[in-house]
Amino acid sequence: MAANATATRESLILTARRLFTEQGFFNTGTEQIVREAGVTRGALYHHFGNKKLLFLAVFHAVQQAMGASSASASPHFNAQQRLESGLIGFIDSSTKPEIQRIILVDGPAVLGWQTWQELEEGYGLGAIQRLLEAAIAEKSLPAQPVELLAHLLLASVDKAALYVANAQDPIQARELAVSAMRSLIEGMFRK
Repeated sequence: MAANATATRESLILTARRLFTEQGFFNTGTEQIVREAGVTRGALYHHFGNKKLLFLAVFHAVQQAMGASSASASPHFNAQQRLESGLIGFIDSSTKPEIQRIILVDGPAVLGWQTWQELEEGYGLGAIQRLLEAAIAEKSLPAQPVELLAHLLLASVDKAALYVANAQDPIQARELAVSAMRSLIEGMFRK
């Protein structure tokens, strides 16, 4: 029975993830989700309570997948290279339809700006902080208030990704955002 419940939950998340990416949250109805997932409306409400909570589960699934792929930075990189790789990787991901739609376009609209920012902090702030601490330990970055700097970098990369995701020409916007982020990071590490 638990296996069936898990399978139903996963089916709803996978189906909603695809539909939210293709059509957006507001253009996707619960009837379509349950039909394509092959489950009942009661199953959706049992597992998630409402469409917004299903969206939140999809948001977490996309964030976790993005985190898993960014964790694969070369272990031979120093802290500055890992930081740059992670931040630019997030900007790069903002050109992907799933990230654009679920994380950067519908995320703030569906979840609300404050909740969206709190979730972004939950996924990114600790990782940025650890990389900054590693850079200070390596002596490639002068000692400084790491928590504040991590907040500033997270805000910068989030705004850069939002800029790319909402641009008329996301590829050109991505080039500008990556160039600006590289300049920012190089300036921090310049001795």
